Amino acid sequence: MYKKLPNLVIGFHGCQNNVFKEVIMNGQQLKKSSNSYDWLGNGIYFWEQNYQRAYEWAINRYGTNNAAVIGAVIDLGYCLNLTDSASVDILRKGYEILKIRCDTIGIELPKNRPSQKSTDVLLRDLDCAVIQQIHDFNQQERKQKFDSVRGIFIEGPPTYNGSEFREKTHVQICICNPNCIKGYFAPLPPHPDYSMP
Repeated sequence: MYKKLPNLVIGFHGCQNNVFKEVIMNGQQLKKSSNSYDWLGNGIYFWEQNYQRAYEWAINRYGTNNAAVIGAVIDLGYCLNLTDSASVDILRKGYEILKIRCDTIGIELPKNRPSQKSTDVLLRDLDCAVIQQIHDFNQQERKQKFDSVRGIFIEGPPTYNGSEFREKTHVQICICNPNCIKGYFAPLPPHPDYSMP
C-alpha cells in the first residue's frame, strides 16, 4: 500500500569523465550494474541527495583527474524501500526462497564479506542474491515489479569516540526501471556569495 513514494529525489552517480560526457553531452543512458556483490541487486546506482559521497567514491575508484558526478532527477516508482519496516518480511521471504533453491541444487549460499581495502562489509553477495530472488519471485508470480530499491548503507569508522554514527553512511538507490530517471544534469558548484536554500 505504501510502496509508491510520493516525491522526486535527486540522486548522484559517481563515474569516469568519459561516462559523464557520454551521458550529459551526448544523451546516452547510464548502464545497469550487475555485479554479484551489488547490495541492492542489479540496476543503476545513485547516492540519494549526496553529491559529496558520490564524488569521494569516484575519486577513490578512478583518481582525481578522471572522477566525475552525474546528477539525476528520479521518481522511485514502486519501491522496495528497505528503510520501511514492511520490507523486513519481503527480505526474509526472499532469503528463505534463495536458501531452498541453493539447498535443492546443492550450491552454497552466497556470503557477504569485507573488501581487501576495508573492514566494512562492502561485498554483499548474499544481499544481492536475496534482492534478485525477490525480483525473480515477483516476475514468476506475475506480481508488480519493483522499479527501485532504496536502503541505508552503514559504512566507515565512527564519527567520534563511542559513536554509532559512521563517517560514510549514506542512502543509496538502485534503479531497476530506467524510466524512473526523469533527467540527468551536471551538478553546479555552490555560489559562494549566497546561502544554500
